[in-house]
Amino acid sequence: MSVHPAEPAALARVAARYGLRLSRAELASFEPLVKDMLSSWDLVEELHAETGEPAPQRTWARPEHNPLGAWYVTCEVNETDTGPLAGRTVAVKDNVAVAGVPMMNGSALVDGFIPDRDATVVSRLLAAGATVAGKAVCEDLCFSGASHTAATGPVRNPWDTERTTGGSSSGSAALVASGAVDLAIGGDQGGSVRLPAAFTGIVGHKPTHGLVPYTGAFPIEQTLDHLGPMTRTVTDAARVLTVVAGADRQDPRQPAELRVPNFVEELDRSVVGLRVGVVREGFGHPESVAGVDDAVRTAVDTLRAEGLVCTDISIPWHLHGKKIWDVIAVEGGAAQMVDGNAYGMNWQGRYDPRLIEYYGTRWRQNGALFPDTVKLVLLAGGHTIERHHGTHYAMARNLVPRLRGAYDAALTHCDVLVMPTTPILASRIPDPDAPLDEYMARALEMMANTATFDVTGHPAASVPAGTVDGLPTGMMIVGRHFDDASVLRVARAFERAVGGFPVPPRAAS
Repeated sequence: MSVHPAEPAALARVAARYGLRLSRAELASFEPLVKDMLSSWDLVEELHAETGEPAPQRTWARPEHNPLGAWYVTCEVNETDTGPLAGRTVAVKDNVAVAGVPMMNGSALVDGFIPDRDATVVSRLLAAGATVAGKAVCEDLCFSGASHTAATGPVRNPWDTERTTGGSSSGSAALVASGAVDLAIGGDQGGSVRLPAAFTGIVGHKPTHGLVPYTGAFPIEQTLDHLGPMTRTVTDAARVLTVVAGADRQDPRQPAELRVPNFVEELDRSVVGLRVGVVREGFGHPESVAGVDDAVRTAVDTLRAEGLVCTDISIPWHLHGKKIWDVIAVEGGAAQMVDGNAYGMNWQGRYDPRLIEYYGTRWRQNGALFPDTVKLVLLAGGHTIERHHGTHYAMARNLVPRLRGAYDAALTHCDVLVMPTTPILASRIPDPDAPLDEYMARALEMMANTATFDVTGHPAASVPAGTVDGLPTGMMIVGRHFDDASVLRVARAFERAVGGFPVPPRAAS
């Protein structure tokens, strides 16, 4: 991918973009200076090529049996038969790199790309004995909370195949819930681990921001990006988190002295006397389904019966969290995920230059291939950035300490916070020719409680709270930063109390 020569026409386009108002003679005088400077680019490319390693040769295939539309490709990648995940199969969300296996990120704009390096979480899963069984479909560029936007088609909920699995980790949820795999990795920028977990009746844990390295996953916005486990049981979530958590020195969001406990061993500690704050503002949204609120209230009663001290509390700033997320995700996503070709600049972690070139070239060739959700991001974010130059992004980021502090203040009196994961039940998948307003409503209607914790970085897990009208609901448990262990302990106490979580009546793979 050598640098194109700085021809006069190319320099003129750049000058016009920046409003430099250079004459033809002035441009001509700059031309040899630019050409001389670009020799550094050539050297950097040569040196970088020397650091590369050949991609492993791994066999993969298009799925032959895919009734839920949840597989992108299947494979059988393993490195060892020993370790805490030995013998367990895992689906990897298709925004996470598995070297030698295609990664589409749900989008025609990435279709055909094959990474040459495993994401850090994948390396850790393989070292722990897991077998990567394939790439799970995710929503187009991961910008949907429902499962109808992937370029490969909708992902269907194993509880009711006419309904959404939630997104954007849609395939990961469907494959775990249906029993096709034991475990999955999901990504979460606005609720994309927890929402599909709630809609499909599994466990989804969004770790503390920075606990699990994001290295090797397709970014949206570096302050929002998370990866986490999606499993049938809390113990499995704790087991996977123990494996994938910890600093890898390639993700600068991670604390230098990050200490990771054995989350499975932490599950055995007593929860009696732990204080649970039931957040009033998490209930009774305009879109809330009464049965969902009631199911979570009943789940709180179950925790109370197990010896936890459960008290209703108020966090008024919770109602501002989704709006703050809107500004950060929309302007930040437009600037980083699109204009910055996923990675942007000023990042001190590891980049994927091949992915940047591939995706950056593809979207500029045909921006019409962006999904409607991202078109909305570009129209709204592009407008505000053009008119206000990122001022509102800066304002939103300046509000984050106050938003985070509102939860932290509550967590000085409580050990965990509880609310519905999402106020609604899984909605019906829109028809392919559904009008735009229906398409967008189904994609974005469920995030009132989840998105705020991507902004604040608190750990948050969704566990099944029971069924309403035959569909799963989720209870979200939120903890202090880097106290993921307490979140999972409370989740495990609830799981034990209810005798385990239900599975779809007709599990399909």
